[in-house]
Amino acid sequence: MRILIDIGHPAHVHLFKNFAWEMQKKGNEIFFTCREKEFEVYLLNHYGFDYKSFGKKYESTFGKFIGLIEFDIKEFIQGMKFKPDLFLSHGSMYAAHAAFLMGRPHVSLEDTFNFEQVKLYKPFTKTILTSDYKHPLISEKVISYSGYHELAYLHPKYFKPDKNIFLELGIKKNTRFVILRLISWRATHYKRQGEILLNNVLKTISKLQEHARVFISSEIKLMPELDKYRIHIEPYKIHDALAYASLLFGESSTMASECAMLGTPSIYIDSKGTLLTKELSSKYELVFNYSESILDLQKAIEKSIEILKTENIKEKWQKRRNKMLSEKIDVTAFMVWFIENYPESFFIMKENPDYQFKFKINNIIVN
Repeated sequence: MRILIDIGHPAHVHLFKNFAWEMQKKGNEIFFTCREKEFEVYLLNHYGFDYKSFGKKYESTFGKFIGLIEFDIKEFIQGMKFKPDLFLSHGSMYAAHAAFLMGRPHVSLEDTFNFEQVKLYKPFTKTILTSDYKHPLISEKVISYSGYHELAYLHPKYFKPDKNIFLELGIKKNTRFVILRLISWRATHYKRQGEILLNNVLKTISKLQEHARVFISSEIKLMPELDKYRIHIEPYKIHDALAYASLLFGESSTMASECAMLGTPSIYIDSKGTLLTKELSSKYELVFNYSESILDLQKAIEKSIEILKTENIKEKWQKRRNKMLSEKIDVTAFMVWFIENYPESFFIMKENPDYQFKFKINNIIVN
């Protein structure tokens, strides 16, 4: 089987990497395409995948319109060269359009529910895989499963954090540290939001560093006075850092969700929030969500200090994480089965949604 996977974000490389390796072990051929946002090309190179980069993403509204045409054409051309049996992506309109033109199925994973993108790929997509929490994407194309994208690469079956990260960070083993995450706010689903954390970042750092070492992970260029806080590790090691951090504080829903999978407390700053971070908060108490305002930023800082001052906080979070893991399936194993047996797998899941629990991992306890 030949599968073309389109990547739109660095996290998508992680989402599909274990799937790709498992499929390659079975003799299938995998090829990736991407645009360059942050570390997509770096990660694809690091993990040794065959890929084609279509260049930098456009940032302006007009540029994104031009990019839609340009990247559609490039995706179609690459599809004609690779001749995939199936296109796979996380909500990629380019993969969906190329698949439609080539008469091939496109299977999309979805968890952001950004309908500006959904409207552009859904009509050309055969199947959409989503988590089973309540969401607004209602369609006969949807197959829901009990899991999260982040479990495809951060489930303890697939990921063991490396304690050498303390050495790489230049701090003593078991030093308490916080990762402060800043995003670029350029994505379409962020366009009506401000930059409240960035505008108050020095104040935030001054409060947090009273209780832990602070490192900044940023999509944007930092002002000179912040550069000393920048985290200097290889991008593929960020999950080791998140696993051993005492807290994540910032604007990335992806990193907040990743911390939940790792058993690390996180503070997520976003006026809208996401369905996933809201579930991780209400159902498992793994994430704290705060809106983007001065008042809520102050509340978020206060909650962070409360967390950092709490004894054995990571042990408490690991218990919550274990509860979450006990209720979820092996997302990677499910994806391998679903794609390998597509389209029969689609009808099996429609007729018997509980079939997915064949991929449940029992007795997973993380200390």
